[in-house]
Amino acid sequence: MRLIPLAVAALVGLAPGARAANKAEPLKVCAAENELPYSDKNGKGFENRLAELVGKELGRPVENVWWTDARYFVRDLLEAGKCDVVMGVDTGDPRMLTTAPYYRSGYVFVYPKDQEGKYRDWQSPALKTAGHIAFVPDTPADVMMKKIGRFNDMFNYMHSLVDFKSRRNQYVKYDMERLVGEVASGKAEVAAVWGPAAARYVKAAAKPLAMAVIPDTNSRSDGEFVPHHYRTSMGVRKNDAALLKALNGIIAKHSAEITEILQAEGVPLLPLDDGKLANN
Repeated sequence: MRLIPLAVAALVGLAPGARAANKAEPLKVCAAENELPYSDKNGKGFENRLAELVGKELGRPVENVWWTDARYFVRDLLEAGKCDVVMGVDTGDPRMLTTAPYYRSGYVFVYPKDQEGKYRDWQSPALKTAGHIAFVPDTPADVMMKKIGRFNDMFNYMHSLVDFKSRRNQYVKYDMERLVGEVASGKAEVAAVWGPAAARYVKAAAKPLAMAVIPDTNSRSDGEFVPHHYRTSMGVRKNDAALLKALNGIIAKHSAEITEILQAEGVPLLPLDDGKLANN
């Protein structure tokens, strides 16, 4: 009769070790702690949802490794081995291996819905007379604002959107909810911004707003092409081909579910295959 309790006791003694051996290794995701609509610590971003889908398919619990400064997280977290994957990067980002793209989108004009048709491209006459145009520095919109001659007169307004201080050695964050809110409140006639970043706030605005994807046919004053459409992938370290292969399999298998997440967010989706070899 004592053999059974002793056997049970032996199994109980081994259980912690057995559980440790069987426990799946976490999938460590490089994630922004406060960069909605992409991700935040409360899991309210659409990239948080994508990460959970990937972790579930891999059978690995998601462990977020948070960053606050977009300039250094690849070097300090991904390359240093502190996290394994980044959910939303430009396809072909040279700092890492990137998966097949899981969506393609573009820069958009955001404007009041009753102004439909006024903002189609950078040649739209309404851009010449708009009192305020919200945009983010160092983006395609910045380049095109210079070309159409509206950058200088928008300079002070642009910096007021972040309560501007010296940018020296600082990460200056433009809050997309605030930029879209400028249009909703009537402080700006239009915003020229990245569609996936703006979509959530366009949907939630108290005043009906609309988005128009800007055509990908733009060039600088010197004739150099300025891409406005981009493909988005997941990224891993350059030596992690095994994880890259697994992620590509998930993207192929769950493309419909990924698209559902993006559509629920309101992201303006463009065909992935546009016949071009470049990222755009």
